[in-house]
Amino acid sequence: MNRYIRYYFVVTSVLLLVACSPKIMMTNTEKLERKKTGELVSTLDSLFLRKPEFFYSKISTKFKDTNQSVSFKTSIRLVKDSAINATISYAAIPIFGAMLTTDSLTIVNKRSKCFTKAKLATLKESLGYAFEFNNVEELLLGIPLGYDTNQKYFQIYDPFNYIISSHRKREIKRTIKGKPDKKREEDTDEVIIKYYLTNDARGLKRMEIESPSDSTKVQIDYISREMVDNYSVPKEVYVQVFTAKNVIHVNLDYEKIEINQRQPLIMVIPESYGICE
Repeated sequence: MNRYIRYYFVVTSVLLLVACSPKIMMTNTEKLERKKTGELVSTLDSLFLRKPEFFYSKISTKFKDTNQSVSFKTSIRLVKDSAINATISYAAIPIFGAMLTTDSLTIVNKRSKCFTKAKLATLKESLGYAFEFNNVEELLLGIPLGYDTNQKYFQIYDPFNYIISSHRKREIKRTIKGKPDKKREEDTDEVIIKYYLTNDARGLKRMEIESPSDSTKVQIDYISREMVDNYSVPKEVYVQVFTAKNVIHVNLDYEKIEINQRQPLIMVIPESYGICE
């Protein structure tokens, strides 16, 4: 079970997270009205900056990769820009507790009666990519992941989708071919991010994160959302992670969502627990 929890946090961090799910995003059949790039970027700005102070939800998770599959439930308590507390249950029995802060991750294994503590800087080195608190928070809240309001973004024209990208279309082609733009050659670890807006250009329906250097791609589909206290929050999310050696599928179904209701963040490590090997 340890490897599933590791994958769960990897996926939810994304820089961390088509086959098996019936909940595939519907393809548009009618052309959309053209929108100016500035208008679409303004929408992403407003979505990114709108975070609740507190967030709670129970999430039913289905994990599947090329080898095995598992289902479990997670209770999430989130404090904006500060901490994420998770209790993970299997067959209705709590088996893991986790606390993610801006600089550390603590996991308590109730079955093995042990715990793990790590600085995010150490995890970044061992995982091989930038494991950031903000990325997990953004994914859970359904807001633009890895977005930077100070960065310049570009529209990729598609008559059936509104797409804003971190790179121009020609830059994407050159990067995928291993020939990055000369202005970006100093950056040997390019990550391409595409944001797909809803048909009314007011919400976020999909994100694609691609790292051509290590042949990794993550696709996040927000299948459905609901309004809770004037916040558009995820209801059903489907995450796919494609690597050179594996394909990971994660379904997240949100239940009992609460917004801006303070809840205690609980992380208890019994004195009898040792460090997990």
